[in-house]
Amino acid sequence: MESQVRGGTRWKRFAVVMVPSMAATAAIGVALAQGALAASFSVSGQSFKVTADKLVGNGFAQYGAIDSGKTLKGEDENHPVAVSAFKKATINNMCQSVVTPTPIGNVSLLLKAGGGSKPVEADNLYIDVADLNADAVFNNIDIGVAAKDASKGPGMKGNGEQANPFGFAQQADSATLTDVKQTAWATTAGTFKLSGLKMSLSMGTHECY
Repeated sequence: MESQVRGGTRWKRFAVVMVPSMAATAAIGVALAQGALAASFSVSGQSFKVTADKLVGNGFAQYGAIDSGKTLKGEDENHPVAVSAFKKATINNMCQSVVTPTPIGNVSLLLKAGGGSKPVEADNLYIDVADLNADAVFNNIDIGVAAKDASKGPGMKGNGEQANPFGFAQQADSATLTDVKQTAWATTAGTFKLSGLKMSLSMGTHECY
């Protein structure tokens, strides 16, 4: 069974329903090499933007969760997210950007990797997504399984993650996304190989999209 979708979503509606058409996403963030099971942690007060020409992921699952953290002023903050998990993934022409306000103006961190013939490679990849636009194709997708039973993916994060194991989830043998544009709060991975990595800092607001 194959499904193809395109579009975006506003996550204020997340408390009501997790839209199936937003089943998959991919992002590159600062990865934590923690083996097969990704850890849960307090997120920073900044989301980040990511673009990619193409992501191919095998062993896909997605479920809802809450990321807790602090604002840049130190206030408590919660973010509803869709956790997208892949056993293995390759990502072509990745760009990640974060803009930080400072007393002297905005400072932009721009990270690029996976250009040319060597894509970014990741194992046991988890992405906590707030917004996504992409073209997506899922192979052998199951929509509406309990999160704990989404066995095609690498499993739920665990370790104190704020997610209901009996809540809505979906899974697929594989997922292919093209023309990816997304905003995310966190990314973790067991292994993360960034071919052709280039990182730069600059004054002002310079984002991937």
